[in-house]
Amino acid sequence: MHDGYFADDSAVRRIARESVLMLGGPRALLMQAAHPLVAAGIVDHSRYREDPWRRLARTMAALYTIVFGTCDQADRMGAITRAAHRRVQGTRDGRAYSAADPELMLWVHSTLVDTGLALYETYVHRLEAAAAEEFYAQMKVVAHVFGVPDDVHPPTLADFRAYERELVQTGVVRVGDDARAVAQTVLSPPVPLPLRPALRVVAQQTAGLLPRELREQYGLRPPLPGAVGSTRRLLPLLPPQLRRTERLPLRLLTAFAGL
Repeated sequence: MHDGYFADDSAVRRIARESVLMLGGPRALLMQAAHPLVAAGIVDHSRYREDPWRRLARTMAALYTIVFGTCDQADRMGAITRAAHRRVQGTRDGRAYSAADPELMLWVHSTLVDTGLALYETYVHRLEAAAAEEFYAQMKVVAHVFGVPDDVHPPTLADFRAYERELVQTGVVRVGDDARAVAQTVLSPPVPLPLRPALRVVAQQTAGLLPRELREQYGLRPPLPGAVGSTRRLLPLLPPQLRRTERLPLRLLTAFAGL
């Protein structure tokens, strides 16, 4: 028995409970910002310059609450997110944007799916095709709670990959001035001096896992192979309190995010 949307042995929980995935926030945010209209919403309606890590914390806290929380907790988080999105609308270069636009919602959701798979397969281990497909299907449930319409999702993981490639290759998703402004803050966050070196390394390493075209448009390099190998060797040695997300103080993350 379980009182959340997902069973404890579900693919989405098995993958998301690896705490290394919590480092994927910078990658997901830069991938989101690569869509010019999503980037416009970030620039116009958030305090990303002053406090980019709090925005990342809100995203991660909402995601992990839906995955690991009860249905009531997940629904509450979904309602908070949908209410916040209703205020995000405007124009950029003569084009209207809205956080309630199903296509923009799908792109933002796709960055969470893509980042989850990329971080897990890079730092933990390769996924079997069935597990990856299960993860993709269960992330559609997460999207539903966030308010993404059910009928906009590509049916399968292969269709999802094709959708991402098409948006990048046709230039619908491309790094523009707003995205570069977001990247400048995310990759060099305005945090206390002692924290800057570590956070810069984390942001550079995870952002380096962006799809090649976007990584090159941002002017980033792939993550250092040595760092990837070291992380893979270190993870099995960590105590469960550090390795597993559900054992981490998620309440503190939620409090920091102001949710």
